[in-house]
Amino acid sequence: MAMLWPGLTGPGIRYISSPPPASWQHARRRNLVILGATGSIGTNALKVVESHPDHFCIKGLACARNVTRLAELAATFRPPYLAVLDEESASALAALLPQGYTPKLLTGETGYRRLAALDEADTVLSAQAGSAGLKGTLSAVLAGKVVCLANKESLVLAGDMIRHVCHERGSSILPVDSEHFALFDCLSGRGEDADSLILTASGGPFRGKKLQDLAEVTPAQALKHPNWNMGAKITIDSATLMNKALEFIEACQLYGVSPDKVQVLIHPQSIIHSLVVFKDGSQLAQLAVPDMRLPIGSCLLWPLVERPLVEPLMLAKAGNLSFFDVDNTTFPSIELARKAMQVRGGMSVVLNAADEAAVELFLNGKCSFTDITDCVTQAMEHHLCSMRSGGTEKNAPFSLSCDMLSMKGAELEEACWEKVQAIESLCTRTAAFVQNHTARGGQTLC
Repeated sequence: MAMLWPGLTGPGIRYISSPPPASWQHARRRNLVILGATGSIGTNALKVVESHPDHFCIKGLACARNVTRLAELAATFRPPYLAVLDEESASALAALLPQGYTPKLLTGETGYRRLAALDEADTVLSAQAGSAGLKGTLSAVLAGKVVCLANKESLVLAGDMIRHVCHERGSSILPVDSEHFALFDCLSGRGEDADSLILTASGGPFRGKKLQDLAEVTPAQALKHPNWNMGAKITIDSATLMNKALEFIEACQLYGVSPDKVQVLIHPQSIIHSLVVFKDGSQLAQLAVPDMRLPIGSCLLWPLVERPLVEPLMLAKAGNLSFFDVDNTTFPSIELARKAMQVRGGMSVVLNAADEAAVELFLNGKCSFTDITDCVTQAMEHHLCSMRSGGTEKNAPFSLSCDMLSMKGAELEEACWEKVQAIESLCTRTAAFVQNHTARGGQTLC
């Protein structure tokens, strides 16, 4: 099945990892850990597991604090390991578990990392929300796992490092985002023929609106996505198109392409999930109903295609399919992502951290909807000033230093975690900048 993998060496596509080993591809049952088990991705993944009981054995489930839901899932799947955010959550979880069921309870960052690297597991679904998901993803690839990656922030923050570790440790990445699995599907076996990639975006709840129309948008309005049912953060990001901006960066990192080779189109129906443009001028698209069970199940079961994961798309009933260019004046997020990938030097880290901080402020009523991308813009400008003053090297990957390329074993692992600390430090400084920026009413000094 390696022939069905996207290209590894270019010139069109340099995919982030090699295929999973044949032993994994042909295994009768996969031993699975789910990080973010109580979220929308984790919930849909477990629906796939329930519909394919002979193919999976759940070895571990993790969440932050939703212990009631985790206890329900644990009672159903009986994994030997569970992980939560802190000791208080662990105590509450233990009290909710069925009598006679005594899994090992892991807590905090150490617990998540241990679960992601669990010896008993060969597959990890990385579905934690936000930048917190990076550590789980890194732990899994350092341990040589097959990682079904739903946490796009892992590649936004540390794509270069993840790529290098996959090469050194023999780990494999399968993309769970619907757009990126669509690209993966279209590219399989044809990476050398590819010229560019097209991501589609629904446009969110404010498609067609102008900047002046968005000044009074409320969180309740922004949380009403027309096509997808998702968590609060990703839904707000979809409304600002920042989610697509993060996917833009993810595409560059996953497929090893330059920013000028990735385009975004608004496609309100969410039927075509992405397209590949080939050198001969032809295009190949994946069409399906908008249901996350398809990309999740396709990754978990890859390369097996056994039976439908979702209802088939009825083209005669789908109606017209329309496409529009992004209004970059009203929704500047994608151009900010393009700039981040062109500048490098931690700019993607700043973009993501500023967005996380600004979305939290918006949801708590402390800034306006249009302030979100303004905060990101100002944070990126502030970081660029720091780079010009000699703080960070421009055009260089922030998450991977030159000396790491020759490292092996424990030395590489230690260097990776030191880089994570540097990423976290930049995230903290960026969040503080956003807080100060909004407190000053949007005024900033470079």
